Amino acid sequence: MTSASPSLTPLPAASGEPSALAEITQETLALTRRLFVQLARRPSTLLAGVLQPLIWLVLFGALFANAPEGLLPGGLSYGRFLGAGVIVFTAFSAALNAGLPVMFDREFGFLNRLLVAPLRSRSSIVFASVLYITSLSLVQSLAIMGTAALLGYGWPGGAGLLLVLVTLLLLVFAVTALSLGLAFALPGHIELIAVIFVANLPLLFASTALAPISFMPPWLGWLAALNPLTFAIEPIRAAYAGSFHLTDVVLVAPYGSLSALTCLAILAGLAAGLFLLIRPMLDRKLT
Repeated sequence: MTSASPSLTPLPAASGEPSALAEITQETLALTRRLFVQLARRPSTLLAGVLQPLIWLVLFGALFANAPEGLLPGGLSYGRFLGAGVIVFTAFSAALNAGLPVMFDREFGFLNRLLVAPLRSRSSIVFASVLYITSLSLVQSLAIMGTAALLGYGWPGGAGLLLVLVTLLLLVFAVTALSLGLAFALPGHIELIAVIFVANLPLLFASTALAPISFMPPWLGWLAALNPLTFAIEPIRAAYAGSFHLTDVVLVAPYGSLSALTCLAILAGLAAGLFLLIRPMLDRKLT
């Protein structure tokens, strides 16, 4: 029998046994399947994750449908301008909830069962959460994109769709790492839900999801220019605007102009930094 690893570092494979990668993959897929079974039993979680941003898209799009032409940069209609923000907000909200299943497993004792199980590597617990939330976020975001297209707000081309998916993946990885860290750092699900509620809307309003930086007072413009959501929204908005290059400027911030490539690099650095930051804590908690 394969012994349980005392940390997140995989054990070397013994002679004649399946490779470490094969065993970790099997464990990760099994744990991910469990999360999807839970989702199938509670489909309201998925429906709520789609309906909330969809309501925002329809209501805000209708509210500003008669906005004067030329009001927004590039002559965009408000619905098309808002679409990128709603797509990002959908993925962000799903990723921010990534720690809740882990928190409930802690409180109900299932995590302790996993910790004494003969797992090849306890990294599979984290990998399963990341895979589950990433899949869920992409499904919800694609549903919003399809609805936005039906409402006449456009659809990115092939290259644009690739940019949208890469941007969403980087954002989801970063926020998932933060949420998992909170799931192990906070004492219970009440505190985690409180953090989610407190962070959700302020981060949305302090970004360029609903209005460009040029519309904001200086202090709010600075906050929006430093908000990770803004770094995800602007490349996606550029993808919806039509022909573009990664080196084109997509964000004019108070501290300078940023290209789409720079925004993606910032998101990638943020995701890597957050995973490195929570790694020592995961090693302690999963030991």
